[in-house]
Amino acid sequence: MRIRTLGCSGGIGAGSRTSAMLVDADVLIDAGTGLGDLGLDELDAIRHVFLTHAHLDHIAGLPMLIDANFDENFETPVTVYAREETIDALKKHLFNDVIWPDFSKIPSIDRAMLQYVVCNPGDAITIGHREFKAIDVSHSVPSLGYTVQSSSGVFAVSGDTKTNDTLWPALNACDDLRVLVVEVSFPNEQEALATKSGHYCPQTLSRDLERLRHEPDIWITGMKPGLEARIITQVTDAIPNRNVRMLSIGTVIDV
Repeated sequence: MRIRTLGCSGGIGAGSRTSAMLVDADVLIDAGTGLGDLGLDELDAIRHVFLTHAHLDHIAGLPMLIDANFDENFETPVTVYAREETIDALKKHLFNDVIWPDFSKIPSIDRAMLQYVVCNPGDAITIGHREFKAIDVSHSVPSLGYTVQSSSGVFAVSGDTKTNDTLWPALNACDDLRVLVVEVSFPNEQEALATKSGHYCPQTLSRDLERLRHEPDIWITGMKPGLEARIITQVTDAIPNRNVRMLSIGTVIDV
């Protein structure tokens, strides 16, 4: 299983791209602005999208992906997996024939380019040789993290979250957790803002990581542009005994 980082920033500007990770060639976890750097053939290969939540930095590329993949003679639709609240937000605010065409009705309701599948915490969805399992996390809107199990181990992504009691038991239940991608959006000086907006800062993540029984490679994502150096220094200072690195566009993780 190969995970390619298309976007991992908490904002745009100066080459930054927002959250999107390509699993092998056909599955996305989140659909932020990083999608725009893929070629047309690469976009056309994507047929499954797992969304963590409905915030714009995680869905901004989705309408353009559906449009790029649309062909009246398509064989396989694009399926979006997400919480019911996230799907409702997409239908009401994005694919609503005002902001963007409703591709769940195009070219027809019976044969639509865009399909939705409600994915609740605890649900497991198998695509090829990989099992995607949804985990409840604590953000400012209903959100999910995911574990992705293959024969070679487990890759996990937290999505956006603050301190919570659901992610860590789910990770501990994994038999072979190899990689954890976890967001840290703000530095310690902005802990109050991080908590209020549903995000980790280095010291809150450090406290939660004490509950993790595994020793995966840990990649930090979602940092606000311009704050990356300060945040990653605080993370490595707070968590000196774990293998922690900063995720970057183009980073490829093999599991």
